[in-house]
Amino acid sequence: MRNAALELFARSGYAAVSMRAIAAETGVQAGAIYNHFPTKQHLLHDLLVVHMETLLQAWAEADQPDLAPHAALEHFVRFHIRYHLDRSREVFISYMELRSLEDENFSTIERLRRSYEAVPRAILERGAADGSFCIIDPQITTMAIIAMLTGMTTWYRENGRLSLDEIEAVYIRLVRRLVGQKEED
Repeated sequence: MRNAALELFARSGYAAVSMRAIAAETGVQAGAIYNHFPTKQHLLHDLLVVHMETLLQAWAEADQPDLAPHAALEHFVRFHIRYHLDRSREVFISYMELRSLEDENFSTIERLRRSYEAVPRAILERGAADGSFCIIDPQITTMAIIAMLTGMTTWYRENGRLSLDEIEAVYIRLVRRLVGQKEED
């Protein structure tokens, strides 16, 4: 059900997809979906919560807290790119359908997003504190980095001009420039 909903929401948008369409996609009766999700809003909320909790768990497993700020930032960039490229439908839904969440559900997702945003922000603040980075505003810089990295999910293609490794290298250089880090670091 979740997979069918993700596919349909990504293709047609949350507002245009009915629970009957999701049921038809999965081959079950619409009533069966309601046994798991009382409303389409519950289903959307569940998809976004699972996406964010899985992202936070994946970072917790990948985190290397002893890295110096410049190495930690590079590690975060690589993690974010790879994780999000593997989940482009979930990323699309989590950005495009925030507007469809009811206030209470939006608050839950916003809290989870802030937890993830705290990761690069902490790296940036450590780097600013030790002189590794020259940042005007850590929060805005955090949001700019996340938006730039996540944006790859809209244009990246495996058969493109550059390999994923080459694109990552470019993005790392761009992020270094954004935080005022010298190239030789």
